[in-house]
Amino acid sequence: MTTLEDREGTALLVVDVQNGVVAEAHDREGVVGRIGALVERARAAGVPVVWVQHNSDDELVTGEEPWRIVPELAPAESEAVVQKRYGDSFEGTDLEEVLARAGVGRLVVTGAETDACIRSTIHGGFTRGYDVTLVGDAHTTGDKSDWGAPSPADVIAHTNLYWRYQDAPGRSAGTVEAEDVDFGA
Repeated sequence: MTTLEDREGTALLVVDVQNGVVAEAHDREGVVGRIGALVERARAAGVPVVWVQHNSDDELVTGEEPWRIVPELAPAESEAVVQKRYGDSFEGTDLEEVLARAGVGRLVVTGAETDACIRSTIHGGFTRGYDVTLVGDAHTTGDKSDWGAPSPADVIAHTNLYWRYQDAPGRSAGTVEAEDVDFGA
């Protein structure tokens, strides 16, 4: 139902599952495990897997250990790895070109951090015309309650709730659990 013409394909987007981002994230092992299973299912179905890595001058410096994708996950040599500097994975990157070349109009989104880059990316994709499915048990965040934020579990639950009811003309959104992801839909 995407508003992007001739873009019937689906891609699995894995956002910022980097050592320095998820080291102390809520349910880290469970989320990383579910993302790994989704990556394998996407590959088996011939669905492109697109990896996103955040770069910053102070915390996630290209090539350093915190910047690296967690060791449990590894992009295949043929899979795109998009480097970004902003929360929205589309902003100032070649993500749109990568997806256009693959004929993708539907995104299945996983990764970190829920209250920052995941929210920015799902909204960014949706406003650009993509159908966007958030995998409700395959995104996570760290504890920011010292700064007044809700608990990580509440941040994740709230994001899943409001994305489940997101809509706009000609596009669809929603939240599903990893086991219910249908890469053919």
